[in-house]
Amino acid sequence: MKKLLLSIGFLILALVAILLINTLRLTSKQVPSEPVEKVAISDDVFLHLSKAIQFKTISFSEEAIPDSAEFLGFHRFLEATFPLVHSKLSLEKINSYSLLYKWQGSDTSLKPIILMSHQDVVPVDEPTLQQWEAGPFEGKITDTHIIGRGTLDDKGTLMGVLEAVEKLLSENYVPARTIYIASGHDEEVGGPKGAGLIAAHLKKQGVQAAMTLDEGGFFAEGLVPGLSGPVAMINLGEKGFASFRLIVRTNGGHSSAPPKENTIGILAKAIVDLENNQLPYKLVPPIDAQLEYLGPELPFLPRIAFANPWLFKSQLLEGLNAHTTTAPTIIDGGVKNNVIPTVAEATINFRILPGETIESVQAHIESIVSDKVTVEPVGFLTNPPAVSRVDSEPYRILEKTIRNLHPETTVVPGLLGGATDSRYFTEISDEVYRFYPIRIDPKSMERFHGIDEKISKENYKEIIQFSYHLIKNFQ
Repeated sequence: MKKLLLSIGFLILALVAILLINTLRLTSKQVPSEPVEKVAISDDVFLHLSKAIQFKTISFSEEAIPDSAEFLGFHRFLEATFPLVHSKLSLEKINSYSLLYKWQGSDTSLKPIILMSHQDVVPVDEPTLQQWEAGPFEGKITDTHIIGRGTLDDKGTLMGVLEAVEKLLSENYVPARTIYIASGHDEEVGGPKGAGLIAAHLKKQGVQAAMTLDEGGFFAEGLVPGLSGPVAMINLGEKGFASFRLIVRTNGGHSSAPPKENTIGILAKAIVDLENNQLPYKLVPPIDAQLEYLGPELPFLPRIAFANPWLFKSQLLEGLNAHTTTAPTIIDGGVKNNVIPTVAEATINFRILPGETIESVQAHIESIVSDKVTVEPVGFLTNPPAVSRVDSEPYRILEKTIRNLHPETTVVPGLLGGATDSRYFTEISDEVYRFYPIRIDPKSMERFHGIDEKISKENYKEIIQFSYHLIKNFQ
C-alpha cells in the first residue's frame, strides 16, 4: 500500500511539474508597439456615413432583384462624396451593382492587396421599428453615435476605407503596391453575384494578391474572461455554411386514430437526435494558433489550461465553439388540428468546421436520422475556405498596424463562425484575413442584424485611421 501511495504521489507531482513547465514556456507572442502619428480626421465623415445609411441597399433573398434606384443612387453618392477616389482610381462595375476600384501602384513587381467590404444590408423586422432609437435608414447622428442599418455591417467599413483613400490622395500619396477596393452587393445572401464575380474577374486578369482583408474580425471588449483590455480578433479562416431540409412523407390520417409513427413525430425525433449527436469538437487550425496567442495573456489558472490542451482540450474547444454546429431554423407541417399531415419538413443549418465538408455533414445527418427521413441540401452552400497563415508578412504588417495604433490591445488569430465574401478570394490571394477595428461588446453584439445598429463616432474614426495606416504600412 505504501508503495502504491508513493507511486500515486509521484505521478501527481510529475503531472503538476508538466503542467507548470508547459505554462511557463507559454510566453507572449504580442509584437512591441511603436509610436505612430495619427492623422487628423474631420467630423464631416459622420455626415458622409449618415448619408450612406439612408440608401436602402437591402438584400432580401437570393432570388430577389436588387433595388436599382437605391444601389445606383448610392453609387452616385459615393462619386460625389469621394471626388479624388473617382478621378484618380479606375472603377469597374461588376454585374451592374458591385464595385471594383483599382489604385495603380508604382512598383508592378509587388503583389497587390485587396480591401473588401459590402454595400448591402439585411432587412429590418417591421414589428421592431418602435424599439429603434431612430429610424434604421434615417442615419441619425447623436452626440456619440451614428445610428442605422449598415453602420456595423458593413457600410461603416466601406466608407471608412474610402475616407482613408480620399485622405491619402489629398496628400498626393502614391502607393508602391497596387490596391484594389472590392465591394459586393449581395453578401447578405451569399455573395455569388457580387464578390464571387469580382474574384472571378480578377482571376481572369491574372491577379494574385499578397493579402485580402475583409470584415469578420473586431475588437472584442468584455468578451474574453480574464482580459480587461480589448482583444483584436484577426480571423484566419471561417466556417462553411450549409442547410439541409429534412422531409418526412407518410399517409397521414385522422388525429382520432393516430398511427404508431406520426409524421411530425418522426421529424421531431430526427431533430432531437441531431441535436443530441452533434459533430465532435476538434483542435484544428486556426484554433491551435488562437490558444498559443491568447493563453500567455490570461491570468495564471486559465493559462495552465491553454498551455496544456492535451489535458483540457474538451473544455477549451467547447468554449471556443470549435465544432460544426447544428441549428434547426425552420419547421413546417400540418394544415388542421385534427389532421395528421402527409408531409412535414424542417431545415437544419450547419456552420462547418475546417477539415469537414458539405458532403461529410450530409453523411453525418443520414447516419443519425431514420431512413424514413429524406435529407436534401437547400439554398446557399459553401465549404470552409482555406485557413491563412499566422507567420506571413501580411499578418505581421496587419498585427503591427493594430499594435501601433492600439498598444493596449491583445492581437489574437481566430476562426470566424459566420461566412464572409472573402471566401471567394482564397484562390487569388496568398492570405485572406478578416478584421476591421469595430468595437464589439456583449450589448453591441446583439445589434448586428438586430435592433438599434449603431457605431460610436470615436470607433468610426478608428476604422478610418486603421485603413489609412494599413495602406501606408503595406508599401
